Amino acid sequence: MTDFEPFEGGCDCGQIRYRCLAPPLIVHGCHCRWCQRETGSAFAINAMLEMENVILLNGEPEAVLTPSASGKGQTIMRCPSCRIAVWSHYAGGGKRIAFIRVGTLDLPDRYPPDIHIFTSSKQPWLVLPEDAQVAEAFYDIDQVWSAASLARRARLREKKNQD
Repeated sequence: MTDFEPFEGGCDCGQIRYRCLAPPLIVHGCHCRWCQRETGSAFAINAMLEMENVILLNGEPEAVLTPSASGKGQTIMRCPSCRIAVWSHYAGGGKRIAFIRVGTLDLPDRYPPDIHIFTSSKQPWLVLPEDAQVAEAFYDIDQVWSAASLARRARLREKKNQD
């Protein structure tokens, strides 16, 4: 992490601005039908990050509970003015993990997907790079995440168990 530089993002109108103080745990390109519907596009790109590493610089996003395929829902954090989704919280990680919408980053090209998930419902006209890591559904975290990300995940789970 010595080469890491914090990165920032925000909504379209500028009311919400945030800074990320650590690299993402992983970046998903999610091709599930829920993400397609939610984004109005072929897939969503989400960078997973501990909320303790996300600093709100400006504004206060509005929490919008939205249905999800799991049936447990997700909480989408949106700008109350321009309504852009800046990140989500899913039931599994709760409020401790943010799924930051990579498209809201100032430099979104800095974080391409590490893995494309739920490719069984990927749009057939979308061609992924030959060297892309793909999963038809989800994947085994222990097999895919880096050692550093797994260590951060373990620390996060310890904190959750202490609560």
